[in-house]
Amino acid sequence: MPQTAEESGNDSGKLEHHGREDSEYVRLVISDEPRAPEFDISQLQSGARMKAFIWWIKALIWCLVITILLLVFVKWGVPFLFEKVLLPMMEWEATAFGRPVLALVLTASLALFPVFLIPSGPSMWLAGMIFGYGIGFVIIMVGTTIGMVLPYLIGLVFRERIHQWLKRWPQKASMIGLAGEGSWFHQFKVVALFRVSPFPYTIFNYAIVVTSMTFWPYLCGSVAGMVPEAFIYIYSGRLIRTFADVKYGNYHLTAVEIIYNIISFIIAVVTTVAFTVYAKRALKDLEKEEATEEVPPTHQESHEMRKLPLERPKHAGLSSFSL
Repeated sequence: MPQTAEESGNDSGKLEHHGREDSEYVRLVISDEPRAPEFDISQLQSGARMKAFIWWIKALIWCLVITILLLVFVKWGVPFLFEKVLLPMMEWEATAFGRPVLALVLTASLALFPVFLIPSGPSMWLAGMIFGYGIGFVIIMVGTTIGMVLPYLIGLVFRERIHQWLKRWPQKASMIGLAGEGSWFHQFKVVALFRVSPFPYTIFNYAIVVTSMTFWPYLCGSVAGMVPEAFIYIYSGRLIRTFADVKYGNYHLTAVEIIYNIISFIIAVVTTVAFTVYAKRALKDLEKEEATEEVPPTHQESHEMRKLPLERPKHAGLSSFSL
């Protein structure tokens, strides 16, 4: 039966009454729920200022500590090194060996020290102090080239063991794996960057064998990356010998020589820092490019070691050497 006007009006009133009750219920429920805290911009700014202030305090403390250590080293450490280490070594090399024999000794040390994970910096300094830029550069490059090839050959024998060892540091292993990716020029560039960067090159010589890196990009990139380091070591060695002659010998620097040494020292420091910063940034950019590749999140760990294949390509080894 059709509803009358009075009944329809009662129904609409009931609906309106229920709507008001529902809206009131919703309002009460929402008001009882805890609201998300609103961000206070002033608090964020004050927190950022506090962090910046703490960072500057730490930086000043570190600068003060480093300055004190440098002053102590210059006051007592440098004279001790000159009197007890440098001068006896220079006198020993001048009397015990002839220059040809000493050149062979330095070349052998540069070739063998990296095999046993011993830093070869002192030998480079001696080459610079004794032989200068010409012969010293040849000694350093020949010795370090042999010192980069020998660990590579030895690493090929123990390749699987090195691979298992690198699994303990997957991030470093993934970074080393960048060197084995891409074309010949890419491998050459990455190896050269590793040589310039602060990455320990004695470990890199062994670790590179577990990647797909071929021999000739490794050798050429290593030689190219060692050229700036060789000149820096030669220059610092010559500078140390000049200071030794001035302090403990009868040599006196002229005003032109003093200005030249100061300017060349500043250039050497700036060049070293620039090469190191550039290499680190370039390696980080390469790592970011690799990270942007599509990798399933569940296979992240396997991706980190993906660049360290157990099987090397047939063309990756030394075609002219048999092990």
